[in-house]
Amino acid sequence: MTAVLPAVPRSAASVIVLRDAPGGLEVLMLKRALRPGDQNSGAAVFPGGMLDAADKGHYERCLGLDDASASARLGVAQDGLHYWVAALRECFEEAGLLFAVDADGSLLNLELPADELLALRHQLHANQIGMADVCERFGVKLAVDRLAYYSHWITPLGMPKIFDTRFFITEAPPGQQAIADAKETVELLWLTPSEALGRDLKLMNVTERLLKHLAGFKQAAEAVDWARRQEEVPTTRPRLGISSKGRVVVNHDEWAYAEVGRIDPDGHGQASNELIPGKPVWLSPRVLRVTAGNGNMMTGPGTNSYFIGAPGSDDWALLDPGPADDDHIAALLAAAPGRISRILVTHTHKDHSPAAAAIHAASGAPRFGQVALHPEWQDKEFQPEHRLADGDRLLLGAGVTLRVIHTPGHASNHLCYLLEEEKLLFTGDHLMQGSTVVINPPDGDMAVYLESLRKLLVEELDWLAPGHGFLIDQPHAVVRKTIAHRLGREAKVLAALQSMTAAAPASEAALLAMVYADTPAHLHAVALRSLRAHLLKLQADSRAVQLAGDVWQFIAAGA
Repeated sequence: MTAVLPAVPRSAASVIVLRDAPGGLEVLMLKRALRPGDQNSGAAVFPGGMLDAADKGHYERCLGLDDASASARLGVAQDGLHYWVAALRECFEEAGLLFAVDADGSLLNLELPADELLALRHQLHANQIGMADVCERFGVKLAVDRLAYYSHWITPLGMPKIFDTRFFITEAPPGQQAIADAKETVELLWLTPSEALGRDLKLMNVTERLLKHLAGFKQAAEAVDWARRQEEVPTTRPRLGISSKGRVVVNHDEWAYAEVGRIDPDGHGQASNELIPGKPVWLSPRVLRVTAGNGNMMTGPGTNSYFIGAPGSDDWALLDPGPADDDHIAALLAAAPGRISRILVTHTHKDHSPAAAAIHAASGAPRFGQVALHPEWQDKEFQPEHRLADGDRLLLGAGVTLRVIHTPGHASNHLCYLLEEEKLLFTGDHLMQGSTVVINPPDGDMAVYLESLRKLLVEELDWLAPGHGFLIDQPHAVVRKTIAHRLGREAKVLAALQSMTAAAPASEAALLAMVYADTPAHLHAVALRSLRAHLLKLQADSRAVQLAGDVWQFIAAGA
């Protein structure tokens, strides 16, 4: 069978044209003609298209920006100005808007009859003339400085056509009217971003994402100014995934993004963007994940159980068997790649360890872990045959080594397990995807939790496998962000305590309302536990004192 080579990226430029209207900022959308074999056929898009080699010949006709500056802005070695010229050419071809200035520096006001102007655009599209001819026809130079560099997107790997597109943004030239070219575009629409998103239009993923961003601006000048003030424009490349509805685009800010790239690096669209209860997912030849169907506001999409072992081996460890749920237990026993030889537990909260009893009874596998110091909220039935300690190493087969890292804070008996060969850390509830964990005294301890987080910064880590959520990349950045969040919340607690107790001591309820004002009310009962953990840490730091019950008093530094 002949291997199918990945599509070669095609350089392209697009321009987002804005105008102010009584209903708010409007954006120019073009409805593309229906064409067989065109993956964007019939879509509503911004003016744009591929770069043309002839565009390079018009640099001397550009005003306000030279190639060196344009290239630096795009982060390319040379011919950055090519993208600006291409964007202007495509906008004139497809929408009839020409960004150009005449001899006295004024923006051009086109005064040709409509049919003559359309014929000129058709000639340009057919490569019968170039932008130099257009400039000569009107006696103008291209106003490239009217376009601000806005965004950079690359089509997901695995699509039949790959476009490497630079998006620009500008305000519509006064005195000109946008008119469809009746070739590439069949209709022009001026819509607010919200209208474009709300209509029954075929939108490409990138168009939809940019419209959502544009919806945050009230005026055209505000959006253009934002683009000009960007210090660096990141490159965005979504990935292809699979969902219950078929193949989907997975964007960089979606939880599945990193995992999809790890499982399916060539973009075949075979990695799921959903955590489906009971469905086994191979994360590597050494790791298989099965998610329990216990999703709720505390467990997110559900608790992850992981089989870990050597490829081809008949001995596999099961990490965090999960809740005592018959369906999940049956799914685990059915998915096991071989004999379950060990049962490992990160901690004994009731969504992580209770199924260990049933798996132990079914397999005879010994249980490994620790017992919590305090019984509240714990699986009191868990009694490990082997008690693990920080630094213990478990050899699960050839090339499969787990090192135990004691990470108390969320729970006193919390353990993380590092798969050394993959630099992959199974985090249990020490780090979660999409939210911070609850620290619930007395078994939970905020100061200890922060210290356990800092402990991970000295480890060589490439991936996190959380107890809830998809695989997470850039582990150290995640750890630092979590520490910063906790310290930021602590600062809020301290500030609220200081302001409220200046006249009288403050109750936990009053502090909760102020400190967690950004948290939905239905989560306040859970947030109260972490608030108490912060207050107890501040008391240990001599910055607060508990007077009676749930009443607290601020202590000045050094007092």
